Amino acid sequence: MTTLGVIVGNRGFFPSHLADEGRKTILKVLEEEGFGAICLTPEETPYGSVETYEQAQKCAELFKAHRAEIDGILVTLPNFGEERGIADAIRLAGLNVPVLVQATPDTAGKMTIADRRDSFCGKMSVCNNLTQYGIDYSLTRLHTVDPESDAFRQDLAWFGSVCRVVNGLRKARLGQIGARPAAFITVRYSEKLLENTGISVETLDLSEVFGRAWKLADNDPQVKAKLDEIQGYVATQGIPTDALAKMAKFALVIEDWIAEHELNGIAVQCWTAMEEFYGVVPCTAMSMLSNKLLPSACEADISGLVGMYAMVLASGRPSALLDWNNNYGDDPNKGVIFHCSNLPQVFFGGEARMDYQEIIAGTVGRENTYGTLVGPLKPTDVTYCRVSTNDQEGWIRSYLGEGRITDDRVETFGGYGVIEIPNFQLLLHHICANGFEHHVAMNPSRCADALEEAFSRYLGWEVYHHRG
Repeated sequence: MTTLGVIVGNRGFFPSHLADEGRKTILKVLEEEGFGAICLTPEETPYGSVETYEQAQKCAELFKAHRAEIDGILVTLPNFGEERGIADAIRLAGLNVPVLVQATPDTAGKMTIADRRDSFCGKMSVCNNLTQYGIDYSLTRLHTVDPESDAFRQDLAWFGSVCRVVNGLRKARLGQIGARPAAFITVRYSEKLLENTGISVETLDLSEVFGRAWKLADNDPQVKAKLDEIQGYVATQGIPTDALAKMAKFALVIEDWIAEHELNGIAVQCWTAMEEFYGVVPCTAMSMLSNKLLPSACEADISGLVGMYAMVLASGRPSALLDWNNNYGDDPNKGVIFHCSNLPQVFFGGEARMDYQEIIAGTVGRENTYGTLVGPLKPTDVTYCRVSTNDQEGWIRSYLGEGRITDDRVETFGGYGVIEIPNFQLLLHHICANGFEHHVAMNPSRCADALEEAFSRYLGWEVYHHRG
């Protein structure tokens, strides 16, 4: 559950019943939308609102007492509101979480002193004060919006996603298993720039993974249970039993390591040491993790993993890492997306099957490459995202947008599909002109607006939002 600290603005010479009714209404809506709320009560301050410095102090102490619970702050203005008291409360609380400012509209037939709100004007003053205090904040799409309306409920859902992305990335713990493949300098990244955001990276050498896996016996109850889980997850007809056992052992080792270090996702050196010295591809284990909302990125691509995890936080759905891979005929707004593949089953609709990895098989032999997931991607709306560290300039940048996987079909291998993006050529030009990687994270949802707000406003990253 996402929990918001709620500040009810009030200005004493406006009708007091507006603050009283406004508090009750906003708390009711939050409960209906599945949010938790921390708010002053009418016993603590008049109408549970914030107006004076003393009331701001009470609000701040309440928020600090619930610091571990509060994911964001909602400022609601049932009337003009005392802008300085609101800014003081947020500053004194020191939570460093996203802030949303909502103002309730006046009714044309209720503009006398008995019912007039002036929240339209008060919102500008609140935002001015927050800007002076150096407090970042978000806005509803409409300047004034009825808290019981569908429009505001949509704003709440969006803001909840923003809070989850910001707070999740500021304390993310990611794992890198193995070095990047030697040829893939495209996935280089700055661990220090990520750490400056709050994203920590733990590392594990592939030799340690192999060593721990080799110590597990085929008849170990955990190995048998994991093997059953694999066979229940994906069709394995024709896959050698020894290869399946290796996959089960690999999965157990990395899951134990994830749990030990409390990681939120991993990136794996998936070729070619894995195949040459262990004898399978790690794709199935990685797909299963991604499908459980523990994103797993190919080719030790930690920056790609950041984008995957951000979208998991925003949408609550699994993410995948894909290649921008091919044109689709002569349609400038369509392209083929592909990986070889460890995509989560949600992208296939449960129809993927296990096979060998055709690309690497040519180098290390088919018998050493079982474990990849093969099949066409199901049609769905998607958000795409790429996060990249600009090491020369010392900042993090990204691009993102939304598109749709179509029902167009191609004859190929791995996990594959056709994506349609408005003005796709402009996006491709941006990727190449700015030296972005060919990997892109995707999620079967529409959450680009939440990502943009989280990345640019609260994390301070450079964002290009492709809107076509």
